Amino acid sequence: MSSSSSPHTWNFFRTGGLDQVALTTGADLLALHQLDQKLWVALACPVKGLELDEKTLALIDTDGDGRIRVPELLAAVKWASARLTDPADILRANDALPLASINTATADGKLLLSSAKQILVNLGKKDATTLSVADAANTAKIFSASPLNGDGVIPPEATSDAALQALIKDIVACTGGTPDRTGSIGVTAAQIDTFFADLAAHVAWVEQSALKDIAILGDATAAACAALRAVRAKVEDYFARTRLAAFDSRALSALNRSETEYLALAAKDLKISAEEVAGFPLSRIEAGKALPLLEHVNPAWAGALTTLYAAAVAPVVGAAQTTLTAAEWAALNARFAGYETWLGGKAGGTVEKLGLARIREILAGPGRAALAPLVAQDKALEPEFKAISDVERLARYHRDLRTLLLNFVNFADFYSRDRSAVFQAGTLFLDSRSTELCLRVDGPNPLAAMSKAYIAYCTCTRAGSPPMVIAACFTQGDSDYLFVGRHGVFYDRAGRDWDTVITSIADNPISIRQAFWSPYKKFIRFIEEQIAKRAAAADAEATGKLAAAAEKTAHADQAKPEAPKKLDLAVITGIGVAIGSIGTFASLVFAKFVEVPFWKLPLIFLGLMLAISLPSMVIAWLKLRQRTLGPLLEGNGWAVNGRVKINLPFGSALTEMAKLPPGSHRSLEDPYEDKDAARQARRATCFLVLALLAALAIWLRWDRTQRGHYFWQSAPLTPTAAAAPAASTSADPKK
Repeated sequence: MSSSSSPHTWNFFRTGGLDQVALTTGADLLALHQLDQKLWVALACPVKGLELDEKTLALIDTDGDGRIRVPELLAAVKWASARLTDPADILRANDALPLASINTATADGKLLLSSAKQILVNLGKKDATTLSVADAANTAKIFSASPLNGDGVIPPEATSDAALQALIKDIVACTGGTPDRTGSIGVTAAQIDTFFADLAAHVAWVEQSALKDIAILGDATAAACAALRAVRAKVEDYFARTRLAAFDSRALSALNRSETEYLALAAKDLKISAEEVAGFPLSRIEAGKALPLLEHVNPAWAGALTTLYAAAVAPVVGAAQTTLTAAEWAALNARFAGYETWLGGKAGGTVEKLGLARIREILAGPGRAALAPLVAQDKALEPEFKAISDVERLARYHRDLRTLLLNFVNFADFYSRDRSAVFQAGTLFLDSRSTELCLRVDGPNPLAAMSKAYIAYCTCTRAGSPPMVIAACFTQGDSDYLFVGRHGVFYDRAGRDWDTVITSIADNPISIRQAFWSPYKKFIRFIEEQIAKRAAAADAEATGKLAAAAEKTAHADQAKPEAPKKLDLAVITGIGVAIGSIGTFASLVFAKFVEVPFWKLPLIFLGLMLAISLPSMVIAWLKLRQRTLGPLLEGNGWAVNGRVKINLPFGSALTEMAKLPPGSHRSLEDPYEDKDAARQARRATCFLVLALLAALAIWLRWDRTQRGHYFWQSAPLTPTAAAAPAASTSADPKK
């Protein structure tokens, strides 16, 4: 996609050191597909986490992968431009879509205009000339005017015929139904066909000619089969145990469960529930013993065995048969085998709940023929009501496409001072500052640190809302009081306040000023830490000495007197030499210092400060000029193509420091001021100033004595100085 051969003339603007294409006319939008993608600021963005309607973004995200890419955005622009009289309307970002803006020169446009007017009529706004997104999205009210709305679903309200309404409800009960655009549950054409097919299949299955031969109990045969199936596995287990007992009597105790299992059961509060004894045999196991049905059976299965006796054994074998041998059990199952096989091939099981009489009534009635016109009528309305959905789409594009374009093709909103970018979640107030560069993120991302920005990851909580995490970039001030655990307040784009706490930090320089003072602050912190360590060590040493002294005092009567220590002359000599060396060094430094001209002293002091601070400032300057938004956004799902820089002026605009309002009056009277400390500070300052003045006077006097004049005066030409060469010449007799 190259723009070199494009006849369209593009305009670019430079903001924050980045050249960006300007989108100002409809021609720019129509030619957007010709713009080289290398000139786009972004190539992809996420659908979620942006300050833009997610429904609009979901419409643009045609493949539903949660990301919007260049082809999808171009398709959205093309679709909207073709349906508007002037594509430039997209760049005006009006909340309401004027009906006059719809292009009626095409068939799609005419249908859109007709649908838009129908929406307004359904909403009771037939005289309105504009349509808002809220109006177009109010589908429940739009479609409630007609039960048939082209969605392929026929609800019971679609007809006034009570019999047909009952039929639709039966279909819903058997198939589950389908919700239509208004939320009402109805049926589709496919569900109608499936329902009637199941009705026919079920009747055919029930009316098989051989059914009278296998239904040995008539209508009660199904209940008997159900009773057999309920206990079949357990009865087979019982007879298997009796056969094993007949094989070897030593297995009886194990087959009847051990005594310890009964003891464990007896230790509990018994409920005789299936959970407690259902795993035990149906009755006590003995070799060749018949299965009792009514007495001496497992309590958990007593009800099922009683049902078996009443539903199957008594009707088939006789009421006197209260036990079953293995052979009798097998014979009983064989009597019902044909019916069970027939049940296994049941057809139309979903409609069985209606009952055979209702099924035959539906099949014999005119219900299916009456549903066909409703389905056809709804199908005919499909294009019209589909256009209603397109009206909502156009209204959303008309409102939101401009915002997306100016945060995708270029970042005009981000660099604007009166608008915020879609990725800016709100404003964080913390440490006497407010920062507007706050992004919603899933959590700390290592890639974000490559942005060279100082990032504080904060967890935001608010009653009634799920917590969220933001990445707040501080671009002005210092980081002395920004640390994990610090609390602040975050205001989202809707103006809601959230409690905020810093959970982690990506440390980078914030400003040149901070870098200048950073070495001194580190030095002071180092001194404070060393003092604290020495104080702690001294405290521990003093505590140890006190403990030793206390112990020594407690055992004073047992201690032997110590011999007095003698002074070591070598130590005294060493101390004297050390003191002399220090004094010599101090004298040498002072002598060199006083030799320096007075006007050079400030330069020397400034040079020392620069020597200390310059490396830190250079490193900070290099990082600050590399500060960019790209890595931070890419860690949040964006594909940023341009180098979106955050230079010093722009960074100062993104983070505001606390300052008094214009015209404010400030009182310096502090009722809690430490006046003693202030007086001592003033005295120390006065003493220091006087000492400096005295030192300056001494130095000036000494310098004048050495030079014979003050350093700001030219050297006087005295007779003594002029005669000195002549005197030295005449002193040589040979000359």
